[in-house]
Amino acid sequence: MQSLRKTVGRAARAGLSPQRVVARHQKHGHEVESLPDVRRLDLQQVDAVRGKAANWYFPAAAAVSGATAGLMISGGQLAIAASAGAAAAPSGGAIAGAFVADTAAVLGLASRAVGQVSLFYGYDPEAPAEKLFVMSVVNVGTASSATAKNAAMSDISRLTQALFRGKTWEVLNESLVTKVSQQFAKAFGFRLTKDGLGKAVPAFGIALGTAFNWTTLEGVVDAADTAYRRRFLLEKYPHLADEEAAGWFADPDSDVPDDADEEISLLGEIVVAGGPDLR
Repeated sequence: MQSLRKTVGRAARAGLSPQRVVARHQKHGHEVESLPDVRRLDLQQVDAVRGKAANWYFPAAAAVSGATAGLMISGGQLAIAASAGAAAAPSGGAIAGAFVADTAAVLGLASRAVGQVSLFYGYDPEAPAEKLFVMSVVNVGTASSATAKNAAMSDISRLTQALFRGKTWEVLNESLVTKVSQQFAKAFGFRLTKDGLGKAVPAFGIALGTAFNWTTLEGVVDAADTAYRRRFLLEKYPHLADEEAAGWFADPDSDVPDDADEEISLLGEIVVAGGPDLR
């Protein structure tokens, strides 16, 4: 999982270029010379350049991964019924491998989706602090129970405040980010595998894998839209900071039991890794 996550993570970041975003703004006639200049534009101008394509193609790519995993995990059981007998059943290693590959693919797609949104709003996802913010957005977008989502929302709200108020980040280096990223990947993998066990249901695994992954990435893109638009406006209108401090996400209504979802705290992992305590 760790090796595959690193490979997918590198592939997911390929092509996320600040220069490309700057060039697109310049093509629209916006006075932008570098990525931070984007944050001086009006929100309407940013929306015009960004478009809405990411709202469907990232979920679509994740759906393909989910369908493939569902086929690998449950498809062999269909072959048994058809003709090949017990020898056609997927092995335990194949099932585990399918879950690991699908989880890594979803994490990679989620990170890329959030990274792309961050660039369009003028934030570089390769900066150490921004990498943590990307993970916090993915955490919000994939949490399903009320407790897990509230914890994730609390994290992202405090991290937004810290970035807005210019907290000291001297100890925030690549080593710390790597440690946090590794722990987040483990917790994320557990969450996604537990939530996606329906992919192992015979005959329905493919459909369930497709729907589950689409919904997961759709939630991540929505969370990224909300988080980065909020940050973008917060820099322009500092008085919103009071509302931000109180928590700008509404309490979600969720029918998912608390013990059915893994609660992940990015701020807690930052402290464990030796970073600043922002809680």
